[in-house]
Amino acid sequence: MRTDTGRYLSAGVSWDDAGPCLALRSPAGETRQMRLDAGTVLSYRVLPGEDGALRHCLGSVKVQDRYTRTAEPCPGHCAAERGYQCGSCFARDDWRLVHNVHRSGIAPPGLKLYLEQPHWLYVATFADGSTKVGTAADGRKHLRLVEQGAVAARYVARADNGRVVRVLEDLVTNEAGLVQAVRSGVKAAALAQPLEAGVLDRTNSVHAAAARDLLAGTDIPGFTVTAETFHRPDQAETVLGAAGAIAYPLDPGSGEHAMVIQAMVGAAALVAVEGTDTPFLADLARLKGRRLHLGSYQTRLPALQTALF
Repeated sequence: MRTDTGRYLSAGVSWDDAGPCLALRSPAGETRQMRLDAGTVLSYRVLPGEDGALRHCLGSVKVQDRYTRTAEPCPGHCAAERGYQCGSCFARDDWRLVHNVHRSGIAPPGLKLYLEQPHWLYVATFADGSTKVGTAADGRKHLRLVEQGAVAARYVARADNGRVVRVLEDLVTNEAGLVQAVRSGVKAAALAQPLEAGVLDRTNSVHAAAARDLLAGTDIPGFTVTAETFHRPDQAETVLGAAGAIAYPLDPGSGEHAMVIQAMVGAAALVAVEGTDTPFLADLARLKGRRLHLGSYQTRLPALQTALF
């Protein structure tokens, strides 16, 4: 399957029940989802802005209710200043408030409706053993961990709402030492040399048990300790079992590329490239905030020296 042609702003990789896709926006503001199924040819060139910037503002998000978020494009088509937003879009973004609402109490009406639903606290482990604590809304309980690229994970608590779950998340970070973020580049690089599946599961089990013990001893109201295991998608086994796979030797976030998607874990893709039998692991999170021209391009590989051991 070949990609369509055209110019788009990439909003990054997401997952739905059908699998992974790349969120794209046309210059006219139209949105589309490009499926990243096995066999898809992803062929593109990254287009810098007039000032040479590679990362562009993705606009702001208006939270309407529990189910609906509206993406508003950046009016000035600006370069990103912080994360994936310019200063103006960051200031009017509803979603940025979700991470601190349990401390500030500040939330617009739509975000308050979103926060009223049950939320889950999870402990996720990645291919190198890195482990984090995180949260997921009830309706995206499974897909949140899929998008995160978790190799092993367990849900440790079900909270009544989004405020309580963030209080619990901070508690686990402060008392059990689990971080709340692992960089996408670290996750993707780890897939080239993953630890054995049993080791990763035991690592996750130990951290999850410690989190549950901590939560069981707190007097914070509004949650229940749980013990539920996350089951990763089948295509994760393809990625983890790819013999001889190495990190993609170029930055997917600049230049031009052509790769055939074989399988994905989170935003990391196992890909094939014309001219070599070597399987590569590409961090497609690097496409977020990039302006892409989809068309007929190719990956120009540097000279490669594969590891002997």
